[in-house]
Amino acid sequence: MSILINKDTRVVCQGITGKSGEFHSKNCIDYGTKLVCGVTPGKGGQEVLGVPVYDTVAEAVKQQGVDASMIFVPPPFTGDAILEAADAGVKTIVAITEGVPVVDMVRVYDRLRNADCGSQSHGSQNGGCTAKSEIPNPKSQIHLIGPNCPGVITADECKIGIMPGYIHKKGNVGVISRSGTLTYEVVWQLSEVGLGQTTCVGLGGDPIVGTSFIDLLKMFKEDDETEAVIMIGEIGGSAEEEAAAYVKEHFNKPVAAFIAGRTAPPGKRMGHAGAIISGGKGTAAEKIAALEDAGIEVAQSPADMGAAIQRALARA
Repeated sequence: MSILINKDTRVVCQGITGKSGEFHSKNCIDYGTKLVCGVTPGKGGQEVLGVPVYDTVAEAVKQQGVDASMIFVPPPFTGDAILEAADAGVKTIVAITEGVPVVDMVRVYDRLRNADCGSQSHGSQNGGCTAKSEIPNPKSQIHLIGPNCPGVITADECKIGIMPGYIHKKGNVGVISRSGTLTYEVVWQLSEVGLGQTTCVGLGGDPIVGTSFIDLLKMFKEDDETEAVIMIGEIGGSAEEEAAAYVKEHFNKPVAAFIAGRTAPPGKRMGHAGAIISGGKGTAAEKIAALEDAGIEVAQSPADMGAAIQRALARA
């Protein structure tokens, strides 16, 4: 099993005719992903990488039975691209684009939260918003990953995003990360020590993103194949503290974690737009304390992440 995507997922790339869209679409296809078409307004009828291009996502869904989208469109248009995919009924939307205006993500979040079809709770690195508590039709849930994220990969089955597929190995550890680079590092360490992965999800590093640690922990909890989870967090917001509280009360599988930015000074943004300590909140020390209080094995450095999940499994 896995979460979000698998070998049967049918993917559309929004922005496939652009340089980045075409490049990463080819890598996804080479990995084995069923990337069945692309979308670029005004370029319908063309063919890229052997797959048809449509003018709209609605056409792609109708003609190809698409159920997941990979978005590589310029930042000013990403918000509308997300909403177009959602309106067309795409269930898993992965927005890779960096630099999406926060005001656009506020609009997107509000639309998805209040969608008539219902949606799951969507996350924010700065404390989070809460979606509808009652979902009329669970099958119609929309899962937005990103923006500003590396994507999602279910090892040996489906890759949607920019991560290097060759480092991933099929196994039983779920990975959730706010950092793209550290996602690759922890996956490499896991594979090197013989711990494969079920699904790896890059949440994205912006202040407002579509999915939270808790959203994914709930999915991994229900996934029989996932035996343990490692979370990669960073300074800024309260997402990690909220995840720790959820793990303490509701999650019954081994969890390890790492928090990046231990030496970051208050008020200075570090790397990601959401990685900033403000008002004395969101520090690495606060996050680590919350994680340890929840019984989560915390890695002391990036080099310790693979060993940390081994320790968590050993004491389970």
